[in-house]
Amino acid sequence: MSEVLKASVLVVDDYKTMRTIVITLLNQIGFTEIDEAGDGGEALEKLKKKKYGLIFSDWNMVPITGIDFLRGARALPEYKNTPFIMITAETTIENLTQAKAAGVTNYIAKPFTAKTLKEKLEKVFGQF
Repeated sequence: MSEVLKASVLVVDDYKTMRTIVITLLNQIGFTEIDEAGDGGEALEKLKKKKYGLIFSDWNMVPITGIDFLRGARALPEYKNTPFIMITAETTIENLTQAKAAGVTNYIAKPFTAKTLKEKLEKVFGQF
């Protein structure tokens, strides 16, 4: 098993169904250590208790949006360089620019497949 697949992953989305889809796709790729959070606040608390090697977050969440969660994660020294992939249905230039400025590693547009997810991860980690 590659080191990438051994990483602890955090999946953050306010829709349980979407979290389940992402977790299922990650399992298909080979990830096994996956936690989930229903909003940015819960996710920030999880980041303080455990070290994750990869974070996926939806953009549109309340009360803390994905972009605010990203900023909060990047403010924690141990998460300054952790791969962070934003999942969004909105891929406007404005949103992408805002996410890049906040420190996003990559993004995935909804809907997506396991193949798309793996391709994005390979852009982040290289072949694994």
